[in-house]
Amino acid sequence: SISGGCFNPAVALGIDSSSTGLGFGWFFPYLVFETWGACLAACLFRCCRPDDFDETVGNSETPLGACLISEFLGTFMLVLTVGLNVLAGSKAAVFSIAASLMCMIFSLGSVSGAHLNPAVTTAVLCSGRDLISGGKAAAYMVAQTCGGIAAALTYSLMNHGRTVSLQPSASSSTGEALMGEFIFTFLLSFVVLSVATVKTPLSQYFGLAIGSCVTAGGLAIGSLSGGSLNPAVSAGLAISDVTNSGPISYLPCYVAVEILAGAAAAGVFRTIHVAEYDKA
Repeated sequence: SISGGCFNPAVALGIDSSSTGLGFGWFFPYLVFETWGACLAACLFRCCRPDDFDETVGNSETPLGACLISEFLGTFMLVLTVGLNVLAGSKAAVFSIAASLMCMIFSLGSVSGAHLNPAVTTAVLCSGRDLISGGKAAAYMVAQTCGGIAAALTYSLMNHGRTVSLQPSASSSTGEALMGEFIFTFLLSFVVLSVATVKTPLSQYFGLAIGSCVTAGGLAIGSLSGGSLNPAVSAGLAISDVTNSGPISYLPCYVAVEILAGAAAAGVFRTIHVAEYDKA
């Protein structure tokens, strides 16, 4: 609804050429920006995967800097997709958002784990097993939140300053909205723990399972709470909406409930997946 979504100079040239009678020339700025986008992608790929370019890194743990760039980038793309879909009034927003999350998980999962959500990071931390330290988890959450806020400001810039509010729907109470956020953030966090952090993860399609949680939650409670399921999404929506005098008062409630849901998911995971804690 903004650019036509070419993403490809060949597509842009074809469309521009086929409509020559209406004018020709948009191909050239599209070519420039699409090329810039590709160059930026290559630069970020190098930043996120230094082991592919430096033999000294080898099979050692991914540097923290690369992990934080990964978490920032993945959360940025997720929140940007959320905002653009909502502002465009897309009828398939939940599928687009879930697809964005899946793409980022498959792209960045082997770098940082692709949490892309402070609630998920909380779940991984609380699940134990030395998967992430407290300090690293805190750094992840900061990167994710910064990515969410940056994305929200970006989609606002792309839509003439319009923003998306973080608040329950007019037909729902605050309690109903927060209950929905808790239940489906719990679902998302629990599925992440169960398919991506276990000893034998679903390596080929765990991204599909996780993305499907967003589809389920978005369709189920989107009309109640907006279906954030992610403190970084909540922060991005609420903070960017301040520029239009939107409410920020719901942000602490959303964040607290979502973080609590991540911790609860870890508790249930510990109870059910006993074998994951078997020292043998």
